[in-house]
Amino acid sequence: MWAGTESEQTKSEPEFRMATYGKGTVTVSSKDIEPTWYIVDAEDQVLGRLASRVAKVLRGKHRPTYSPHVDLGDRVIVVNAAKIRLTGNKRQDMKYFSYSGYPGGAKFKSVDTLMKTDPAQVMTHAVRGMLPKGTLGYQLLSKLRVYADDKHPHAGQNPQPLP
Repeated sequence: MWAGTESEQTKSEPEFRMATYGKGTVTVSSKDIEPTWYIVDAEDQVLGRLASRVAKVLRGKHRPTYSPHVDLGDRVIVVNAAKIRLTGNKRQDMKYFSYSGYPGGAKFKSVDTLMKTDPAQVMTHAVRGMLPKGTLGYQLLSKLRVYADDKHPHAGQNPQPLP
């Protein structure tokens, strides 16, 4: 046992504090930013490469104030999704899987079949796989608008070309 007084004991013990980020670090909230609308033409672009560019903007990684747990992304409009390009034999070979939850309820659709029925779904599925899973990912995906042709109802937002 130490023989000093109680006030001397507390002075010699090290102080334990939480880690701080310093005076210069500023954390930005999603309420502090003004979202920008971007538009990209998917005609003759490779699906995966375009999806990674779109996911980067949706996530907010193009901003200097990026933080992985905060929604700092912008809104993205993808037009001409029906004219997107896939490399190799992916149009015939790649399958999308869904399961109803019942025995024998597994369904497979090829990309070629899905492109004929709903081409926007192919682009949305590719971007969804590149976003975080969970609540933040669902929130980010709601900022994506995909259209099969070159018409879109978002002219009032003055979309800029995708960076």
